[in-house]
Amino acid sequence: MTTLPDRPNIALVVIDVQKGVVVDAYRRDAVIANVGTLVDKAREAGVPVVWVQHSSEQLVAGTEEWEYVAELKRLPSEPLIAKTFGDSFEDTDLERVLAEAGIGRLVVVGAQTDACIRSTIHGALVRGYDVTLVGDAHTTEDQSAWGAPPPDKVIAHTNLYWRYQRAPGRTAGVADTKDVTFGN
Repeated sequence: MTTLPDRPNIALVVIDVQKGVVVDAYRRDAVIANVGTLVDKAREAGVPVVWVQHSSEQLVAGTEEWEYVAELKRLPSEPLIAKTFGDSFEDTDLERVLAEAGIGRLVVVGAQTDACIRSTIHGALVRGYDVTLVGDAHTTEDQSAWGAPPPDKVIAHTNLYWRYQRAPGRTAGVADTKDVTFGN
């Protein structure tokens, strides 16, 4: 139950599944396939799919690395949110897009687990949204050279702690692709 009044709807939020972001991502192909399955499920259920696309000095807008992967196709009617911060809500139109559609519950997928995924799911929960992270549809690259655990452990830990995350009047949880339904 979201704390956002008059927002009974759900949306799938696809974060940063861009060529340069997932080029070396853990289980890249399996994760992208799961994201594609969820996009299809959402469209079949008439649920909005909201695409988020990051840009930075390392991921320059308009370059090939900045583009979404070829396996995923955004429909022209589906919102595309341009962002420059980890949290997809920061300095973007995401909140407006969700409010206009009466969305209070998010299903989140994409990359990178230890950056934009974590920032966005926390940002959403703080802003009043119910948030489901799809445990087998997010990924990251190996950051262990900089002291991070290996990617499989980063993903497992994120799934573990998000499964038990709570806030007053809001819920968080983790589901596998096969278990995600888009009923309100």
